[in-house]
Amino acid sequence: MLFELIAAVVAGVAIAGVAMGLRWVSRDRLPRWVVPAAAGLGMLSYAIWSEYSWLSRARSAMPTGVEVAWTNEDRAPWRPWTYYAPVVNRFTAVDLRTAQRHPNQPGQVMVDLLLAARWQPSARVKTVFDCNNGRRANLIGEGISVAEDGAITGAQWVDLDSADAALQIVCGAE
Repeated sequence: MLFELIAAVVAGVAIAGVAMGLRWVSRDRLPRWVVPAAAGLGMLSYAIWSEYSWLSRARSAMPTGVEVAWTNEDRAPWRPWTYYAPVVNRFTAVDLRTAQRHPNQPGQVMVDLLLAARWQPSARVKTVFDCNNGRRANLIGEGISVAEDGAITGAQWVDLDSADAALQIVCGAE
């Protein structure tokens, strides 16, 4: 977040410098208010670009085998442009590189879900998807265990829609 603030200030100074150059070339025919207005416009433009490009920059930084399954779009009154095109501020990705299957439970796949939000550290959640029954269970909390035969005990299973993107990614990779 600090780097984005610094980048916004640098963008504002750079555009203000261009406006100062234009005032000089025009022999001060442009009004003085053009310089601070250009600085503000440059900072605002950088902030908007940074918001809208965050997801694509995060995706490009992900290694092969990590696929985005869900995104959260946000609108806010203090960012009126988000009513025209919502900005993505969170996403969930499936790390297929961590996929594990037990021979006795062929319909179940254990993977890491990556939970990422803008300006927050990302988190990993170990999750089991039951491809045969269309459900998932997070393997966090007390009383959850995986038996030697691969059976999951103590987990809270959540039924999923067959169109759930994470379910399709995990079960389609079988």
